[in-house]
Amino acid sequence: MAVEIVYETHSLTEDNEKGIATGWLPGRLSDQGRRFAVELGARRRDTDLAAVFVSDLHRAVETAQIAFAETTIPIRQDPRLRECNYGELNGCPVTVLAAQRARHIDDPFPGGQSYRQVI
Repeated sequence: MAVEIVYETHSLTEDNEKGIATGWLPGRLSDQGRRFAVELGARRRDTDLAAVFVSDLHRAVETAQIAFAETTIPIRQDPRLRECNYGELNGCPVTVLAAQRARHIDDPFPGGQSYRQVI
């Protein structure tokens, strides 16, 4: 029996629109992000999904709840699916984070994780 895994990211957040690197902060979907979540549901709800697995961060849960609101597809939260913890840089401008990314492939962000740890 083959298992197919479909990957989708959380929808557009207010932080995304403002150029903020949310990291492990909860984040909230923007108005456009909520519309995109509805479109995600329309694309995926009739594709025989057995379950939806999301990180426990608010923006991921909000995306799944909107997308699959009118289905019986179970939504399972798992903190192991979180994105990178930028530590002291959670919530900083993306431009600040981008300038430091290459230094944190193996070395954790101060108070956070390295990209390799996320993998």
